[in-house]
Formats: sequence, C-alpha cells, structure tokens
Amino acid sequence: MFSLERWQEIFETIAKNKLRTFLTGVSVASGIFILVLLLGVGQGMQNGIAKEFENDASNSIWVWTRTTSVEYKGLNPGRRIEMTNEDYDFINKKNQKYLEYKSSRAREWGVVVNYKKESGSYGIEGIFPEFQMIENQEMIEGRFINKKDIDELNKVAIIGNKIKKDLFKDKEKTPIGEYIQINDIPFKVIGVYSDKAGEREEDRVFIPPPIAQQVFNKGHKVQGLAYTLKPEENFETAVQKSEEFVESMTAYLKSKHIVAPEDERAIGVNNSLEGAKRFYNLMFMIKAFFWWVGICTIIAGVVGVSNIMLIIVKERTKEIGIRKALGAQPSSIIGMILQEAIFVTAIAGFTGLVFGLALLELAGPMIQTDFIRNPSVDFNVAITTVFILIFAGAMAGFFPAWRAVRIKPIVALRDE
Repeated sequence: MFSLERWQEIFETIAKNKLRTFLTGVSVASGIFILVLLLGVGQGMQNGIAKEFENDASNSIWVWTRTTSVEYKGLNPGRRIEMTNEDYDFINKKNQKYLEYKSSRAREWGVVVNYKKESGSYGIEGIFPEFQMIENQEMIEGRFINKKDIDELNKVAIIGNKIKKDLFKDKEKTPIGEYIQINDIPFKVIGVYSDKAGEREEDRVFIPPPIAQQVFNKGHKVQGLAYTLKPEENFETAVQKSEEFVESMTAYLKSKHIVAPEDERAIGVNNSLEGAKRFYNLMFMIKAFFWWVGICTIIAGVVGVSNIMLIIVKERTKEIGIRKALGAQPSSIIGMILQEAIFVTAIAGFTGLVFGLALLELAGPMIQTDFIRNPSVDFNVAITTVFILIFAGAMAGFFPAWRAVRIKPIVALRDE
C-alpha cells in the first residue's frame, strides 16, 4: 500500500546523507553499466566471428594434397600426392547419405585471361554446379555452370566481379555473351559472381571440370575437393558427423595413395565446423569471464547498499526503539528499510542500464573490426539483470532490517 509518509521519510534520510547515497548509487550503477558493456562487446565478438564464417558455407570441408613427409612401404618422403576423378566419385558414393553439396576442383593459377586489348592473370578452376553453394557465392549477372554445360563440354566461363572490372572497362555493358581467351581458347561468359569475402575471392574464373582438365592437360587429376554435409539437429552432432566424415575420407585417400597413417602433411583438410567449434568455445569462455567480472562488480555495489543500510539502522536505532514502544509492527519497520534499499538499488540500476544501452547504441555501429561487429546486448537479458539486482538490493536491505526489529525497545531507547 502506498504511504506518503514513508516516502517522505525515505527522501529525508537520503537528503541527510546525499554524498553517501550518491556514492552507493554510483557503485551499483557502474556495476550494471560495466556488465552491459561487457555483454555488448561479447555479442560484438560473436557477430564478428559469425561474419567471418559467412564467407563460405558454415559446414564446409575442403581437401587438398601435398607431398608426403614420412617414409612408408619402401616409398621415400617427398612424393607428390594427386587425387583423381575416381577418388571424388568413390567418396561421393560412399558418403552419399551424409553429403549436401559436393564438387571437385581442377585448378590452375596465374593463367593469363584476355578480352580484346585487356588482359590479366587469374586462377582458373574447373568446378561442378554445387560449388556455388559451398562457396556461398551470389550471381550478379547471368547464371552459374549447370549439368548441361558439363555433359555437353560447353566452353563457358563464370567470372568474378573483380575480373569484370579489370577486363570490361565499359561499366554500362554486360559481359554476358562476350568471349574471353583462356590459353588462346575462347570461352563464352555466362555469369558474373560476387563473394562475401571480397575481391580476393573474385579473381577466379570457373569453367566445367572436364574442360579444365583438357585445357591444362591434367588428365583425370583434381587438385582439391569441397563438401558440405547435411544439417543436423544440433551443433555438437554436426561437428561429430563432420569429424567422422573427415576421418573416413582421409583414411581412404591415405590407403589409396600409399600414405603413412601418421603422415599429417600429405592430405590437407580444412573443416570449418572444427574451426567454428574452437571459436565458439573460446567465445563461451570470454562471455563467461565477462559475466563473472560484471557480476562481481554488481556484488560490490550490493555490498555497498547493505553497508549503508546497516549504518542507517545504527543511526536510527533510537527511532526504531520508539516506534516499537509505540506499537509499530516488525513488518512495517522491515518494509521501511527494504523500501529504501530497493529504491536506491532500482534507481541506480536503471541509470546504469540506460547509460550502458545508450553508449552501445551510439558507439556500436561505429565499431566494425574483423572480430567485433555491432556490439549490442539483448534488452530482455539486460532488464532481467536489473530486476535480479533489485532483488539482491532487497536482500541487502533485509538483513539490516531484520537486525533492527530484533532490537528490544528498552535497549534501543538507551542508545546514544
């Protein structure tokens, strides 16, 4: 029930101890303020990491080969391992129920590409249609390679947006339908792609795999494999499935190409889910540390509230004794002290929350580094934290209040 007299008493008490109340409020507000900022930075780091993983499909697996580093079955180290179409077909068939997208990669770097009087040196890759989904690429113009292009051995090319800018100076003219020269062989441009990773991923030309193997005399050899696995119910299951797939695939490749099981160099694998798992585990530890620092700061503020309430009870011991002698109920005394504790904690807590959210709102969009993007905090989490703080403030006031009601009136009246 609202009591004007009680509120007047509270404000009179605060007015008598302005500096003490202000410093206590600052300690509480700074706790919430720091916690909000730490949570915002933690979320910003998570956003930055998520942005980095957007460059490719989040569950992508990339495979390539190098030279052996261990002697095995009479074969000296230093042998160059080269995968083939047969390897690609076998892995696809064996793991068909787990695979979402797949493509081999017949690559050649530093190839001169000509268009009329313009030329440049770029990477050429023979890839399958599903490679677009693995690389998470977006078509700006035209279309991507399709199955018909591969079956009919069409000499068609998909160029990156950077290559378009380099070779096709007329910005108003579309390159679709134009012919570029690769190894003096004309290829019809059927599409232009962009990549979220930027221009460093847009300096490649994609052509059908059989054509790439013919043009660069690769036979049945491929320089890489790329996969994504079908989505799973949760992240941990997805990581487990991807690790099982990688283990099975590398075991097959090592057996097929006579590579020692302990040779870690010959077969290179980049499993994005394993990288994501490491980053998210790190993020969990960082956010847990931020929570710990913020909560410790808040606890320091709550302890300050408890201390000030103890001092207030001590100063008003005689007053409390008179109230009890006049018949005041213990609940009314407890309510009076609790109300003051809750009031100070709530005002300070919401002040810290508002300043913290305002700072993140103003400064957050300006922070766009590689690992911190748009730091922000969930408002529901923040407001819940404040209410928990208010509850803690109430508990901080309860114990001094309980001490006050246990004082006998005769003892309180003798207090000087």
